[in-house]
Amino acid sequence: MRRAFSAATIVAALALAVSACGGGDSGSAAAPAQSAAADPSKISGEITWWDTVRPDSEGPTFQALINEFQAKYPNIKVKYVNVPSDQAQNKFQTAAQAGSGAPDVIRSEVAWTPQFASLGYLQPLDGTRAVENESDFLPSPLSSTKYNGKAYAVPQVTDTLALLYNKKLLKEAGWEKAPTTLEELKKAALDVKEKAGVSGIALNVDAYFLLPFMYGEGGDLLDVQNKKIAVNSPANVKAMAAVDDLIKSGAAPKPAIQDSYANAMTALKDGKAAMIYNGPWALSEIYQGKEFKDKENLGIAPVPAGSVKAGAPTGGWNYAIYAGSKNLDASYEFVRFMSTPEAQAKVAKEISLLPTRASAYDNPDVQGNKDVATFKPILDTAVARPWIPEGGQLFQPLLEGYQSLVGGKSSPEDLVKSVDEKYRGIFKDWS
Repeated sequence: MRRAFSAATIVAALALAVSACGGGDSGSAAAPAQSAAADPSKISGEITWWDTVRPDSEGPTFQALINEFQAKYPNIKVKYVNVPSDQAQNKFQTAAQAGSGAPDVIRSEVAWTPQFASLGYLQPLDGTRAVENESDFLPSPLSSTKYNGKAYAVPQVTDTLALLYNKKLLKEAGWEKAPTTLEELKKAALDVKEKAGVSGIALNVDAYFLLPFMYGEGGDLLDVQNKKIAVNSPANVKAMAAVDDLIKSGAAPKPAIQDSYANAMTALKDGKAAMIYNGPWALSEIYQGKEFKDKENLGIAPVPAGSVKAGAPTGGWNYAIYAGSKNLDASYEFVRFMSTPEAQAKVAKEISLLPTRASAYDNPDVQGNKDVATFKPILDTAVARPWIPEGGQLFQPLLEGYQSLVGGKSSPEDLVKSVDEKYRGIFKDWS
């Protein structure tokens, strides 16, 4: 379990440390902001960017954008470092706390951003060139960049979860359309198993992927407005029981606790499973699979509804700048360039990641991407998550509970009780 920090005690202590510490592999000190704004082309130096995308399927698009940036700003060198997304949070926090080894710019998950800001690790961006035409950003992604009313990041991409399915396998099982409820999901999965001879749905043992089941039954993790821990509820027990039933009924094979994401993706790509839950970031990899050389064979539908609603979570990533960067002007300019509508349109066109700017959706390159067009209405109905400093600590207890459930070591009731206990160690003054 990740340790809970008190922002009030840490921010003051870090303020002096961050101002004195350099940013990892940064280059020369920044020019005064006024002169940089007057002539950005004169900014020089080196910055390091930690990216967290999959290097084979998504990385080339972002590296191409870096090449465009460096062509426009030949005096700025960008050192690109790919850090696995499951390691970046702790790695950045360790480096920032030590004052050594942190990058100038990090691709920060939406839940990490307020946490890093509360600890004093991020540079405030209000009034800098990093933030351009803020009103153009979609409200939900933009809200994830704020802490105590100030901007500490710029939205990069947004996302949600959908049901991704193999059209041919579902049709072979007698399903012309995707299931729309959990009851139908179980039936369709069992039909696929019986008639197509492969797994119906492959589950990913990851906390984020439990949220559609919880939201579908009207459950949630927290009631932030009333400062209450909401995870131990009948709705969430029902949600966990539904996941447990998918496995025990044979609709989903028992997933491996380790590497379950990769296993589920491989099963879908190879035609060994008909359905998975996943987001737009997975599409570029899925289309590399033998089952989807013909892209039309991939179906994308809203996650099936529970007894209350169909509820997918909101997710995404931001560009954030380390408060100890030695080249803030270059970092501001890099973030501004990478978050323009044109840059977002390129990303959407090539790898189907969803833009965070409203204007990007008017770009012909974005409108021409059928996957983005399919995901956008699903995103519009997604359930908002609380952007609080502790948000980055919510998933580990839930993941451990999910692993225990899959391993047969706990019941749905035990799962939510154990998560509730761990949350009470994080939110000590909540009821």
